[in-house]
Amino acid sequence: MRETGPAGEVPPEAGGLEVVAPEAERLALARRYLDPQHALWPGNRCQLLRDGVEAYPSMLEAIRSARRFIRLETYMFIDDAVGELFGRALAGAAERGVRVTVLYDWLGSWVSGRSFFKSLRTRGVDIRPFKPFSLRGRLSRLIRRDHRKLLVVDGEVAFVGGVNIASHWAPIGEGAGWRDDVLRIEGPAAAQLERRFQASWRMQWKDRLLGRLPMVPTPSRPRGEVRLCVLTSRRAIHASYLRAIAAARKSVLISAAYFVPDRKMLAALREAARRGVEVLLVMAGKSDHPEIQFASRALYERLMSWGVKVHEWGHGVLHAKTAVVDGAWGTVGSFNLERMSLRFNHEVNVFFADPRIGRELERSVRLDAACSRPIDLARWRSRPWWTRMLERVAHFFRRVL
Repeated sequence: MRETGPAGEVPPEAGGLEVVAPEAERLALARRYLDPQHALWPGNRCQLLRDGVEAYPSMLEAIRSARRFIRLETYMFIDDAVGELFGRALAGAAERGVRVTVLYDWLGSWVSGRSFFKSLRTRGVDIRPFKPFSLRGRLSRLIRRDHRKLLVVDGEVAFVGGVNIASHWAPIGEGAGWRDDVLRIEGPAAAQLERRFQASWRMQWKDRLLGRLPMVPTPSRPRGEVRLCVLTSRRAIHASYLRAIAAARKSVLISAAYFVPDRKMLAALREAARRGVEVLLVMAGKSDHPEIQFASRALYERLMSWGVKVHEWGHGVLHAKTAVVDGAWGTVGSFNLERMSLRFNHEVNVFFADPRIGRELERSVRLDAACSRPIDLARWRSRPWWTRMLERVAHFFRRVL
């Protein structure tokens, strides 16, 4: 685990930003990269956790140390080795008097047996599905899924990122070793993430929850100096990406599990590359959704002709949804740069404009790029015709993938 370091000078890899007083610098960065209409929550301490190897132990430690309540919202809660481990920790917390509330997506967790969730309810865990299948429901009910990955403990510690509760994110040899990022947050932003959880729960269960959870998030004392913005609006998340890319001076680094962006995003990346900004995309070399991967690859030639660097991650499945601009602005969360996240899914991302955590995030993405295969434009243009055809077909149907 890596914690953001103390305030101080910004090294070259942080984007070459001018060294000024830390507080003035943070405010200047916030004005440059973040929308002033979005609430900023100061006083947070953050740790960037890579993969389940770092995220799971930290999450389990927080669950086991909970005193009052635990809120867990996840797309996948699978009854495998990792799911059983979390299930025992959550049940243990409930049995010692902690209020444990879990919201899992029905479609994302459909492979899990009903007996698994029933056993958790028996032990005191209030665990419920988001939009379970119903013959009486509309098609939109099945399409609009809860894609968030969020854990809040006592309103003081929170985890947000792309990691679900499943063995996919376990270490290689014990699971699939999927590559992902999680941000551990201590401070006032944790209470705001709890508030987002409550909104999801009330949206699904309506009056069944009223009076059972506090409407106002539990206050949390300042723990650090990072200012965080918490966004759940799909349009706001997308607009925040566009604003930061437009403000980029030196670099735009994106680690994207699923990359089928809209025209506005492509235009923003093109303009950034044209004005001399380094634009680096780390894509999936192996995907759990090959149809989306083919649609992404249809864009490679166009992107590289603009000067965008494209790398493919080849060590298992890349599942990260991470971006960092100029080593100062960054985001971690569940939002993918593709149609489902932009139009349908319920998502949550945290944004910051702080060179200390930004520097750490930039190092992480560059490490992924260094461990990935760079795509050469000349070689890419000589790929087989049938591969080109699959890519074009997949991209043509990108709106329904």
